[in-house]
Formats: sequence, C-alpha cells, structure tokens
Amino acid sequence: MSVIDAFLDALWLEQGASDHTLAAYRRDLTAWQNHLDTHGEALLAPPPERLREWLSSRREQGYQLRSTARLLSTLRSFYRWGRLNNQVASDPLTDIKLPRVIPGLPNTLDEDEVERLLMAPDTDTPLGVRDRAMLELLYACGLRVSELVGLTGDAVNLRQGVVRVRGKGDKDRLVPMGEEAADWIAHYMQTARLALMSDPTRPALFPGRADKAMTRQTFWHRIKVHAITAGITRPLSPHTLRHAFATHLLNHGANLRVVQLLLGHSDLSTTQIYTHVAQARLESLHAEHHPRG
Repeated sequence: MSVIDAFLDALWLEQGASDHTLAAYRRDLTAWQNHLDTHGEALLAPPPERLREWLSSRREQGYQLRSTARLLSTLRSFYRWGRLNNQVASDPLTDIKLPRVIPGLPNTLDEDEVERLLMAPDTDTPLGVRDRAMLELLYACGLRVSELVGLTGDAVNLRQGVVRVRGKGDKDRLVPMGEEAADWIAHYMQTARLALMSDPTRPALFPGRADKAMTRQTFWHRIKVHAITAGITRPLSPHTLRHAFATHLLNHGANLRVVQLLLGHSDLSTTQIYTHVAQARLESLHAEHHPRG
C-alpha cells in the first residue's frame, strides 16, 4: 500500500471523509508527487524550496487562488498525519501560510424564478411527476444533489412530514419537507414511481435506469431542460436550489443556526455566506425602490 493510500484510509476511518473528498485529496497529492518525481525527490522528504517553486509555477499557469488554497490544505493535512505517524521528519509547509480566500456569492434564484422552475415539468407524465417531486423536495429541504438522488423510499416519513438525509461524512439529519413537497412526494410514490420501476420494491426513491438511483448528472440535465421551459436564462449550478432555500429562509427572518442545521453544515461559518447573499438582495431592493437609493 502506498503512503497516499494509507493517508486516505486514515481519513476515511478517522473522519468519515466522503468519496468526493478522498478523490480530491488523491488528485492533489498525486499532482504533487508527480512534480517531485520529475526532480528525483521523494514525497516524504521534499525540500521546502521545491514547494515554493511549484506554487510559483502554478500562479504563472493561471491556477486560481481557491485551487491553491485547497491544495495547500491537502498537503498540510498529509504532512501533519505523516509527522504523527513518524513517516516524515519535518513539515515542508511550516513557513507557508494558507492564502485567505474570500468566498464568492453563490448563484441563486429569486422566488418567482423558483416558482416557475417548480411548475415547469409536465405533470401529466410519470417523468414529469417524478421531476416535480424532486424539485419540490430539493427546494423545500435544501438538499445537496447527491443527497437527493441517494434517497431511499424508507427515508421519507410522510406522516411526520420529514425526510432522513445522509449527508457528508455519512451523518444523518432529519429535515422537515413542508406540506407542498410532502403532497408531491405522496402523489409521486402512489403513481409515477410505480409506473417508472419494473420492481418497485427496489430501494431507490427516484429511479433512473434499471431501477437504480438516478445519477447526479442525469438530474442536472433534467433541471437545465426545465429551466429552459421556465424561461430562466441565468447560469445554474448543482447547488442553485440549495442556495435559494437558504437565502429565502434568511430573507424571511430565519435564524442562521437553524439554517445551518437544515443544510447539514458542521461549521456556522460555512452558512454565513448566505447572510451576504441576503444582504446583497436587500441592498438591491433598496437601490431599486427607495427614492434616495
């Protein structure tokens, strides 16, 4: 087993890191190892000047600050683990500070655009009912796309109006879905799901092909199709409705810590970006409608 594999196994065992996180760490460490290999140097004993030279080269190649910050965070975790496990004698990042990345405001939709998007699927068809139920649930609960497509039928409790969501690090949380989303999920499960699955006893709540859970890529293709129908021209990201969920809650007076719990953020600072979005919206409304705006 390589030292990179050993480190990733430790991350999975000790922190419950997701497959997505582990893949990102592997890419960063492999890129660093490949750079060291071209100079005949070892991953566990790199000269500090090599890292500075590589960072400078990345800047010249146009790598963004956010990418470099993530890379350095990966290397810092790796060499900290290496020292704790007596794999490395010294940390080559000792004198290197992580760059401060100012988070950009996420893409979101206003409430009218969300309403148009939710109404876009043709609910006279099983596929349209499925898509409408997925969009309603995504917006009502602020789910990540991976959380949405990974739902199983037993994760939804219509009597209590909640959905059990497995988030990052395999941590579960209960999220209220609201009356509208619950009604669409009930309608979907009683009609369209039975029509779309050859074996409705299979666990996937929202099937794609062969009764298996829909992929994230398929769902976002569906969203883009419905956005065209709804006349939404602004760019959509995989988190657009999640961002809209958080922003609209704050715009209507929700407590930031409540939004943090609903989103499944482990750190409040991650949720605070939405206060900037809400503030930007208020400033825009003020400038547009106030006589001295």
